[in-house]
Amino acid sequence: MAEVVEEEEKPRKSPILKIVLLAVIALVMMGGAVGATLFFTGFFKPAEQPPAEAQLDATAAGAAQEAQKRVDKKGADLPPKMVPKASPELTRFEHTYLELERPLLANLTNSRKVMQVQVALMTRYDDRVFKNVKKHEFALRSAALDVMRKTTDADLAQPEFRKNLADSIRQEMNAVLQKFEDFGGIEELYFTTFVVQ
Repeated sequence: MAEVVEEEEKPRKSPILKIVLLAVIALVMMGGAVGATLFFTGFFKPAEQPPAEAQLDATAAGAAQEAQKRVDKKGADLPPKMVPKASPELTRFEHTYLELERPLLANLTNSRKVMQVQVALMTRYDDRVFKNVKKHEFALRSAALDVMRKTTDADLAQPEFRKNLADSIRQEMNAVLQKFEDFGGIEELYFTTFVVQ
């Protein structure tokens, strides 16, 4: 009789495992090639700045270093610094404005007339000036009203009256800020409305 020999069948390895392994190796090699290409083309290097921007950055960095050097031993805050404008030819500073929300209303000296003005303030310093203005608005309004109350009918007839009044109010406001914050910073004062009745 013929003997039938049964051979034990060995489990076959799945071809899927080989395919997955080859796919992973191919992905790693492609990622390495892309990374090497980007590295050698300079993709990971920081972009160079145009000369004007580099000069402004250097100026700002120098100003920041100077400000840090000037901090006194007590660690007190320094006065606000001027905010530079981007201009390659020369250094210019950004003008910022703030209009006081409510008008100022005062009686003229020895008169039945009333003066009502709305004012806007201008500075080239950083935002701390306007933060100080908002913080001390009541004191600033009081100082401005004191200056306005000193106005007489004869003052109204002078050709430079509005300019002189604006300058006087600005000086008094800066004195108040100097008193409370050790720095004024209001460079110009403009009347956005001006009524005398």
